[in-house]
Amino acid sequence: MAITTILRRSISSVLPLAVVRRTVERRNHHHSALFTALYEYGSSSSTLSHKPCPRPFASTPLLLRFYSSSSSSSSSSSASSADDTLVRAVKSTIKSAEESADHEAKLEELSDGFPFKIVDKPGKEYISLRRVYQGDLIVALVFLLDLYGKNHKCNDSPTFTMTVRVSKENGTCLRFRCKLSVNEITIRSLRVKNSETSSEDPHSIHAYKGPDFKKMDENLRNAIHRYLEIRGIKPSIYNLLHEYAWKKKNEERLYWFNNFKKFVES
Repeated sequence: MAITTILRRSISSVLPLAVVRRTVERRNHHHSALFTALYEYGSSSSTLSHKPCPRPFASTPLLLRFYSSSSSSSSSSSASSADDTLVRAVKSTIKSAEESADHEAKLEELSDGFPFKIVDKPGKEYISLRRVYQGDLIVALVFLLDLYGKNHKCNDSPTFTMTVRVSKENGTCLRFRCKLSVNEITIRSLRVKNSETSSEDPHSIHAYKGPDFKKMDENLRNAIHRYLEIRGIKPSIYNLLHEYAWKKKNEERLYWFNNFKKFVES
């Protein structure tokens, strides 16, 4: 009876170890078989022709090309639409400016007795007044577009800057810098230029420019003013120049807008 009990205890203690050992051996055998199969598959596949694995995004360049072409087409269409809108707006502005321009009738009325020929070049901010008086050539450059400067007051009429040259046939000339207002002409400076003196001469910038006109004797200043008035540089030309300035400004705007429209349409 005692011997039977001892045998049962021995078997019960050994049996779990055996079961565990068999389980581990089965698992090891399973893993070994798996690795062996993988190894054999790899070895056999190495002898076959290599076929690249298909890329899941192989169609991406095609999609990008489609997106790029459609985006480019959309951008081109938008740009064309924007250009057309801009051209229509410019044409409308030009038409409005042409309809509002009505200076010719008044200029014709004011030009009665005006002694100068007006030379006007498109794109320039000034006009040129020209005449010959007793053999002297009088040329006055009048800057018209800046009708109202920084120091202009609401109740003031605009003033114009003028450069007047009175030239002799031998090339000598007087050059006046003036300011023309509705009631007077103010002489700012007076220079005498000889025919031998050239503006390209580097020494001419160091030439004596003459006395300060404001500090000259009053009788002399009055005589110089009279000298210019006889030759047509006097306050009475102001009204015509003022009207012409508005005409000039409108024409320059039209000239600019037409050039702008041509550029956009080309």
